[in-house]
Amino acid sequence: MSDFTFHTPDTAPDAARPVLESAQKQLGFVPNLYAGLANASATLQAYLSLSDHFSNTSLSPVEQQVVLLATSVDNGCEFCVAAHSMIAKAMVGVPAAVVTALRENELPDDPRLAVLADFTRAVVRERGWVLDHPAYARFIDAGFLPEQALEVILGVTQKTLSNYANHLLKTPVNDAFAAEQWTANR
Repeated sequence: MSDFTFHTPDTAPDAARPVLESAQKQLGFVPNLYAGLANASATLQAYLSLSDHFSNTSLSPVEQQVVLLATSVDNGCEFCVAAHSMIAKAMVGVPAAVVTALRENELPDDPRLAVLADFTRAVVRERGWVLDHPAYARFIDAGFLPEQALEVILGVTQKTLSNYANHLLKTPVNDAFAAEQWTANR
């Protein structure tokens, strides 16, 4: 049981209400992450801002989903793994085999995506101390640019905020993501 309210557009604090109304209008439901983050509207706004900035990086939408899924699996976030599995497959077109590999904490068969997932996991596990890590060298050797390493860190930051918030909130998975339910190995 959570100590937090999962708000609707009607119950949300004034600062969070427009975000929840917009999500309801665009998606037909309010993602429970947003409903929980509405308890602290500055945190909700920060998450949305990070998400917006990450979506505008030079990483492709597929690569972005690899970063978000790899981070969420490593952080054990059941809500985000379910949500991004659905988003990756249904909205972005990430191959199901790539999503399955990431969910199982394995590397995708696609060599570039495997390097990206490996580097992302290194960023998470090494808390950013990756300049001398072999995963960084493989990342650069695969054709990624040094500035894209910073973009990966942006994606890790976005997901770490939501992953940790979901742990605290005990965020239930929305019905829209239920088919992608995932259980963390703790």
